[in-house]
Amino acid sequence: MSGTAVFPELVTGREDGFDAGPWRVEPGSTSRGGASCDLTRRVLEVPLGVDATSRVVRAHELMHVRVSPYRSFVEHRDVSSRALECAEEFRVNVLLARLGFAVTLLCDGSEKSGGRAIAEKADWPEAVRFLLAVVGTGAERDYLAGVRAAQPTWMSGLRAVSKRARKLVDTMHVDELGETALDDEGVPRGYANVTVVLARMLDRAAGSQVPADPDSLRLFRRSLEVGGRRAPSGVFASLMLDQSGLANRVDPNSQWRRDRPSTSGVTMRYPSRLLTDDLQRAYGAKRRSRGGVVVIDQSGSMDIDPVQLSALLLRAPGALVVGYSHRPGDVMATPNAWVLVHNGVLARRYPSGNVGNGVDGPVLAWAVARARPGEPVVWVTDGQVTDSNDHPSEVLTLQCATLVRRHRIRLVRELSGAAGALACYRPPVHSDFGRVGRKLLEK
Repeated sequence: MSGTAVFPELVTGREDGFDAGPWRVEPGSTSRGGASCDLTRRVLEVPLGVDATSRVVRAHELMHVRVSPYRSFVEHRDVSSRALECAEEFRVNVLLARLGFAVTLLCDGSEKSGGRAIAEKADWPEAVRFLLAVVGTGAERDYLAGVRAAQPTWMSGLRAVSKRARKLVDTMHVDELGETALDDEGVPRGYANVTVVLARMLDRAAGSQVPADPDSLRLFRRSLEVGGRRAPSGVFASLMLDQSGLANRVDPNSQWRRDRPSTSGVTMRYPSRLLTDDLQRAYGAKRRSRGGVVVIDQSGSMDIDPVQLSALLLRAPGALVVGYSHRPGDVMATPNAWVLVHNGVLARRYPSGNVGNGVDGPVLAWAVARARPGEPVVWVTDGQVTDSNDHPSEVLTLQCATLVRRHRIRLVRELSGAAGALACYRPPVHSDFGRVGRKLLEK
């Protein structure tokens, strides 16, 4: 390819069903973001200069024409789109280098300032993901220099990510890297075996705490291996509440009035009783709420017993009941909490949970905010608290213990004890409530 003539129509050899057809070529630039390949609309934006840098940028975009998927794949909804984007940039750059193109020219001078800006915002996830887009190119060194200027402690973790990515592709032939034949799931093999694998690694790294010492760095490196356990994140996941399960009929046994008939009051709620009630109890008087908020940890083996939930609803028909469990490392906003009972409405299904805890603190804070004045909050738990990657954390355990103390949250180990805890007593807290229990017993 030479000169300024660009013919993406001549790029052939794909085996994924991408039909040949006309393309529209638009002038672009060698600046980052100044060139692109839109396989859906068949639009190629590239620099048309005759210099070496323009030539490499054109080759990069034409390599996308040759190997990149032309549609998204719902099979990989467990991977973030940003991680897939950066991992695909890495695969394309590796293919270019294997074909003899000078990928060291892929830089525009903005990398150092860009890296520093990311680090100054303490955006570790973006620092990790964008790194792979520049690994092996002329932009890598300047980018890392920019990050180092603001966050020098990030270097060991970023180098581990770069090393792991290079190791994955070092033993792969160029035919494997660029293969477009579809696998059993209908995904191009090169994309599935390289880009998706690397994107999952990026998401694991991005969702982990920055390794700050030899032990945490060792855990971090292990987490980058295929199938490796995620390293600690040190933070709770964001609360993602699902209320769709409440689309069900109201259990007639769970109906109750929030007020009771009375001979006196401010509002006449039951005028018909002037004729039908010997005592003429036509006014409404508030009755003591038979409610409260119950938060159920559904991680691990802690599952919902429908019989116990129905029994709770009979004894406390006004209760708001919420279950929770977070899928470790989830990046796709999968619901991690769900309303099981509200206003006498029983959920039509009981999610089985997502393996981990991950959202203990946020869901407790949510429950406290939803409780009406004077209503108790009950937490059905074993007392174990974990971060978004399902690792125990002293800091997060202390946060939950503080919430329990401050708001007098009542702890029970089984759902069967929730109704009693709502009604009349606060169960004692002891070491059987795991880490939270031990924190609560500390003076």
